[in-house]
Amino acid sequence: MNPYVQAAFNQISISIQSIADLLDELEPGDLDAQPTADKLSIGQLFTHMALICKADLLIANEASEEEMRNFYASNHFTAIGDMKDDLLTNFSLLKTRYMNYTEDELMQKTTSYWGVSYTRYEWLLEISSHLYHHRGQLHAMLVHCLGKNPQIRLFE
Repeated sequence: MNPYVQAAFNQISISIQSIADLLDELEPGDLDAQPTADKLSIGQLFTHMALICKADLLIANEASEEEMRNFYASNHFTAIGDMKDDLLTNFSLLKTRYMNYTEDELMQKTTSYWGVSYTRYEWLLEISSHLYHHRGQLHAMLVHCLGKNPQIRLFE
């Protein structure tokens, strides 16, 4: 595997593990908490996070807006265990796909349905940023809205 891809996956792995650990801290009733009326609930945010690796991989491979709408419509979770399973499964899918890309494929530019173009390697960096962004939101929601103080390492 390309050493830069390997390093990116090390960081994504840290994020994925800490997200899984945060899921382990929740009770089913916590998923319904919605700190801000017009924003995602904790359960909806976890669902989104469980799908990021696969969804962003689809986007990086030029899935259409309709394909993405169908993907999101067919992936809803109500159980913490299901969210965690998909989080880990989708991470594994992403890693397997990227392990098989050649150097040329990593440098190939692809375009999202809304017109953003990145190399596949840049899409991988975007996925890492996307996960860390939402993990930070989630941690703040747990601390400030649910009064939980998860003792989970967010960085090495």
